[in-house]
Amino acid sequence: MDTARLLPLVVAAPLLGAAVLAATGRWLPRLASDLLGCVFAAATAASALLVLFRAGHPGPGAYPVEWVGGWRPVGGSGVGIVLVGDPLGAGLAALVSLLVVAVLLYSWRYFDEPPRRHTGSFPALILVFQAGMCGFAITGDLFNAFVFFELMGVAAYALTGFRVEEPKPLQGALAFGVVNSLGAYATLLGITLLYARTGELGLAQIGRKLDTAGPDGLVLAAFVLVTTGLLVKAAAVPFHFWLPDAHAVAPTPVCMLLSGVMVELGVYGVARVYWTVFAGPGGLAHPAFTRALLVLGVLTALLGAAMCWQQRHLKRLLAFSTVSHTGLFLIGVAVLTPEGVSGTALYVLGHAGVKAALFACTGVLLDRYATVDEHELFGRARGLPVVGALFAVGGLALCGLPPFGSGLGKAVTEEAAGHTAGWLPALYVLVSAVTGGAVLRAGLRIFVGAGRRPRDQEGEPETTGEEVPETGQRLGRIPAPLVAVPAALLTASLAIGAIPAVASAVGRAGALFTDTGGYRRTVLDGRAAATPALPPPHWQTTGVLLGLLSTGLAIALAALAVRHPARTGRPALLAPVRRLQSGHIGDYVAWLAAGTALLTVLTVPGIR
Repeated sequence: MDTARLLPLVVAAPLLGAAVLAATGRWLPRLASDLLGCVFAAATAASALLVLFRAGHPGPGAYPVEWVGGWRPVGGSGVGIVLVGDPLGAGLAALVSLLVVAVLLYSWRYFDEPPRRHTGSFPALILVFQAGMCGFAITGDLFNAFVFFELMGVAAYALTGFRVEEPKPLQGALAFGVVNSLGAYATLLGITLLYARTGELGLAQIGRKLDTAGPDGLVLAAFVLVTTGLLVKAAAVPFHFWLPDAHAVAPTPVCMLLSGVMVELGVYGVARVYWTVFAGPGGLAHPAFTRALLVLGVLTALLGAAMCWQQRHLKRLLAFSTVSHTGLFLIGVAVLTPEGVSGTALYVLGHAGVKAALFACTGVLLDRYATVDEHELFGRARGLPVVGALFAVGGLALCGLPPFGSGLGKAVTEEAAGHTAGWLPALYVLVSAVTGGAVLRAGLRIFVGAGRRPRDQEGEPETTGEEVPETGQRLGRIPAPLVAVPAALLTASLAIGAIPAVASAVGRAGALFTDTGGYRRTVLDGRAAATPALPPPHWQTTGVLLGLLSTGLAIALAALAVRHPARTGRPALLAPVRRLQSGHIGDYVAWLAAGTALLTVLTVPGIR
């Protein structure tokens, strides 16, 4: 079977499922609509996995490429839409689809029975979200990347404000929508500049046309504008302010997707656009790109970690952890080596399962105790030992503990980053320790009641929130899916780091991803890209030791915090930083403009 023909199904299947649910949902019982959503999501996952298997074992041919409608380029130019099943893109589509299946299974017993007219609306929106994310991962066309970018955005806005009758979800969704829409407009303007210069919209065609002439200010402006929109979606500093506000109010299953995979797609987009469009002689110089992403990555990692430690609202704590790890992912991309890309891909795979599992455990707390405030929950969850154990395992995996996939990804990425700047591995250790330590601190207080009860302090309203259960009444008995799903996600993260074949496949995917010429020949000429002979990612002594070091530091920080809460509270030095998370859309828009200016300054020397 020609697996290239499956590529359109990876996008079409969830859209078809969403249409069926939208049309028939009001007449279907709750169980039937949920089951139907799972069937379409699972069918999409199966298609993506088949494409991934073909991409990982290309034999004498190229990895799957499908020109929709048969509109192939003529003489290197064309107007057709192309879908590319390269291993990294297909792998991300498979990750998205599998995580969507997990989220839908988790949601079976999570939400109340909705009114009959709304039956099926949640799984339908999730399927639309899945279609947008999968399409973004496999498209080889820049304009259609923007279309899928917007499709996933619109679905995410609606899912964030799903409880529209409450003001806080509506406000969070509005901030999410406004900031991300402005980022999308910036991307669209950058695409317009590239189309004016090259007359092309395909990633491979634009890259070839740019390389026929020298770079100039227009190319720089296009890079900055396109990258700005992607960095907004990735929640990189200073474009990140929407993310904690959205996570604080979005339903927990939605948070599992936002932090688990959507934010990471923004990082993927930055890497994809640079390697296919701007990495050649007609684009941006490598040192300028590395400098820009290193600066933004370091700022994002440090500020996200500092704010993560300050939170007592568990959803915000996990959201700032996502911001911090986004910084680490950006640093891995900035290295501009196959090892950096492969390590980052492994890191993303392991992080997706861990972060989604942590949000799933947080959802159990919310629906059992009607709060996710660390102080209010002090010692109240002693009767949930299984959930507490899963929460603790998730915190340890977030630290980079071997042999979890997050630990292997961290080890490979920090080794690659160390060749660029010797101090970067120390940054990985510090950030992993602080974010993992914040999770472990919360777990010790909530599930064990360790240490002294923290005292509330002045000036903390941005870290808390009046929460209500996302079910109509508090859970008495925890349904099996709410425990089985996070357990399966953590097991999957462990398998990623423990099974060498997974790391080997990701290593090959990273090598193909960074082969700009190979991508263009495969898409435009139908010729196979030769995989560079590189050793696959694997555990090394240094990586294991650094993973154990970050885990030990996290445990020490958590123990110190629960023993001396006053000494490890909220330093006055960070008060101005906390006030920046104002909740005002105008402030966030101003920071978006400032971030665009900063990115411009960092890349100006990149004109060759």
